[in-house]
Amino acid sequence: MARPPRLCTCGKIVAHNQRCECQTMQTRQRNKRHDRKRPTAAQRGYNNAWRKARDAFLKINDRCAWPRCGALATVVDHIVAHRGDKVRFWDRSNWQPLCKPCHDRRKQKQERA
Repeated sequence: MARPPRLCTCGKIVAHNQRCECQTMQTRQRNKRHDRKRPTAAQRGYNNAWRKARDAFLKINDRCAWPRCGALATVVDHIVAHRGDKVRFWDRSNWQPLCKPCHDRRKQKQERA
């Protein structure tokens, strides 16, 4: 059974499980404001030294560490977010290999919770 459409705060009728154009625009604007304040990847420590360490780590740990995944790992994830702490950033015991889908979906969802 299909669920009925809903009324957005802007007054438009929107199908169930869909976002209104105004909500999409608000999200984009909020993300742009956040990105303007955020330091670059290099400023956050993801420089050439990181890329070399990352590549070496992924040669040894080539499979996704997420349970029941086992896909080819392409991302080195910090298990506990380093939040700019250089000691935690370079602590290899805090690294885990993940595939891109697991990092982008599951890990980010876990961090937001």
